[in-house]
Amino acid sequence: MNFELPTTSSLLSILLNSIAVYLFILFAIRLFGKKELAQLSVVDLVFILLISNSVQNAMVGSDTTLLGGIAAATGLFVINYIFKWLLKRFPGFSRVVQGEELLLIYRGKVNRKNLETSMLSMEELEAAVREHGVEKISEVDLAVLEVDGNISVMTKDFKHKTVRKRKGHRALQKQN
Repeated sequence: MNFELPTTSSLLSILLNSIAVYLFILFAIRLFGKKELAQLSVVDLVFILLISNSVQNAMVGSDTTLLGGIAAATGLFVINYIFKWLLKRFPGFSRVVQGEELLLIYRGKVNRKNLETSMLSMEELEAAVREHGVEKISEVDLAVLEVDGNISVMTKDFKHKTVRKRKGHRALQKQN
């Protein structure tokens, strides 16, 4: 452990670099799409581990002091808090940053365009449907890729919801 005290300007630089890296990673992930974040594949996990390792030096540089690490963490906590506040306060900002839910299945029919947009394979969609206790896609009334990366599935004339209860669904309203 390095016990040297960094200068105020180097701590501010670390803080700002950390915020810049956060923004870059956030927008890169948004640009390259999202899948079901709750169930990362091995490839996704390796990618996340390597990305975090590759940007570490961009945030703290050669400063391995305790205060340098705290400055980097502070920058990440601050920008994360600001983003969460903005996402909650401004729905338009939320749509830009997080995207919108995608209708994947409606009344047993797969929306191929949205499936391609989501970068999900047919096998992954079928697996997600089975995880919700539904044997075949033809039995699904509605399946939606939510902004958080989860897939919601409704069956039995839209009466049986296998994920969070909601009052209607915007993707369903857009379909009608």
